[in-house]
Amino acid sequence: MARLILHNVCKQFSEQRVINNLNLSIEPGSFVALLGPSGCGKSTILRMLAGFEPVSSGEIRHGERCLSSEQQHVPTEARNFGMVFQSYALWPHMTVAENVGYPLKIKKIKGVEKEQRIKDALSVVELEDYANRLPSQLSGGQRQRVALARSLVTEPDVVLFDEPLANLDRHLRATMEATFRAFHKRTKATIVYVTHDQSEAMSLADHIAVLHKGQLVQWATPEELYNTPKNTWLANFIGRGSVLKVAAIEPLQYVKTDTLHQIVQMVNASAATSSILIRPHDIQFVEENVDALSVQVRTCIFRGERYDVELILNDGQALLAYSEYPMIEGSKHYVRLIQAWALEEDV
Repeated sequence: MARLILHNVCKQFSEQRVINNLNLSIEPGSFVALLGPSGCGKSTILRMLAGFEPVSSGEIRHGERCLSSEQQHVPTEARNFGMVFQSYALWPHMTVAENVGYPLKIKKIKGVEKEQRIKDALSVVELEDYANRLPSQLSGGQRQRVALARSLVTEPDVVLFDEPLANLDRHLRATMEATFRAFHKRTKATIVYVTHDQSEAMSLADHIAVLHKGQLVQWATPEELYNTPKNTWLANFIGRGSVLKVAAIEPLQYVKTDTLHQIVQMVNASAATSSILIRPHDIQFVEENVDALSVQVRTCIFRGERYDVELILNDGQALLAYSEYPMIEGSKHYVRLIQAWALEEDV
């Protein structure tokens, strides 16, 4: 297995540049998510990795081998990459075994080796007993597992996923997430997974590349993205929390209670030159005291295990907090802010 490297990769369609100087180094055996809103370029990156699209500039390398550059382009069938599509893309007239074995037919692999590879691939996704069924006789989750088995049957170096859970309901998505985690653990394959769903990316990936308008915003572990997002756009995109304008503070550092309360309680709004992120679990409701901030409840929404409470500070900015108990809209309370993360401003 080898490292997958994207170096200064750009992609342009006519006059529009959709990927701009992307640099990523994906370690062998890792599970990487490409995350971002619709139109950010993540599916274009996957298509370039698969060989469906050439790069406009830069290069894609797999170990010592150059897959794509301005001078050369290795075709899809010569890359030994597996692909799992959002739409399953199963042949309706073929059985499960025939669908899974189709890539082997293209590669002219026959006989005992072919049958054993099909059996092994179906075993990985736990569909051995469904080999002779047609796709119409399967559930959505089972069809997705057939597509996964088909991507594995050629023993690929890298498996690419293009929003594979987008067409499934919430319960089935959770089941398939568990399937993907188990699959990665068993096969130790390198996986590149495209999604616009942040909870999906957080629960599955070792590292996440967050993209916005063709640019890489941040490359980090799920924990790092949640706790220390780089800028205000990313803070609003990842997780739940409140971005506040405050008095000037050095970015990319944690701000603790005393300093935090001081910069939040600024006298002049024109001095609000910095932004901070406060997560709901870093807000404590307390009794009135000199160290507490006065807030008013705007809304209180029951979420099952807790209440989501939107609070308004004296300067009119909103805070999202969690509470074990319901709160009356318009009621006054006091909070203590444990910590916040100071953000860079968006470019």
